[in-house]
Amino acid sequence: MKLDPSILRTLSLDPATTTVSTHGSSGFNSTAKITTTLPSKITEHYFMKSAPGSAAEEMFCGEHASLNAIHDVVPSLCPASLAAGVSEDGNAFLVTDFLDMSSSSTSSSAAAGSLKQQHSGMNLATKLATLHTTPAPVPQGYSKPQFGFPVTTCCGSTPQSNRYKSSWADFYAENRLSAILSQCEASQNVDSEFRSLVTKTAQKVVPRLLGDEHLNGGKGVMPVVIHGDLWSGNKGKGVIGGEGAVEEVVFDPSAVWGHSEYELGIMNMFGGFSKSFFTEYHAKCPKTEPVDEYPDRVKLYE
Repeated sequence: MKLDPSILRTLSLDPATTTVSTHGSSGFNSTAKITTTLPSKITEHYFMKSAPGSAAEEMFCGEHASLNAIHDVVPSLCPASLAAGVSEDGNAFLVTDFLDMSSSSTSSSAAAGSLKQQHSGMNLATKLATLHTTPAPVPQGYSKPQFGFPVTTCCGSTPQSNRYKSSWADFYAENRLSAILSQCEASQNVDSEFRSLVTKTAQKVVPRLLGDEHLNGGKGVMPVVIHGDLWSGNKGKGVIGGEGAVEEVVFDPSAVWGHSEYELGIMNMFGGFSKSFFTEYHAKCPKTEPVDEYPDRVKLYE
């Protein structure tokens, strides 16, 4: 297996000391491990996805931005993304820090005492609560945080519109529910009953449950970084970057700056998170007011 010259240049790697081999599997992409020896004689490892087509380019661009949005807030929660683009052979690619999810519990080069110090000291519930209580950045050209994201992201293979909105209810109704309805109708026969249900939900249920004047006593909600596709298959344990202790981590995000409880829809729908997880999570990231409507909001996000 040969690494494309454009990827070598992007990462500033020496082809004489760099190898690439197939690693893992993915339903959408080819996956590989890049190994290189730096001038300092240190060996580094990276993870690469590649796939043909403009859809893959859009998907990898979104994942690149998503990983770094999460990593910037909680570095131990996911690998950083190093590059995304199109190689000389025409394939789209994404390169990230290598996430070692093998059975090894520590880096082989460090002593047990230093490993303990390198561990973040946070479990997944604490990391996610930290992510969901940290305000999203202010987009360029705006005076305050917005709901949305700088680029299109993909949930599975489905592109998601992330155009900025100042209102979370407007974003969820227009950029998620109505947008998904339009995508369904473009690829399938129009179902008038389905259209009516989605339209009523967007126009009546969303403002009633998610309106700014209704949540948190009229204060609304703060945009925070959301993973966007967090289920049991997109979390695990591993060593980020090949050194340090094993951390609870997430991967394959489809990020958005949104309401913290939006994350919980997929988490509840597909399972994999215990009652004790949510108890610890909500101790650090409280449920939005009114609390008695929390189950209804989570169900709406499913």
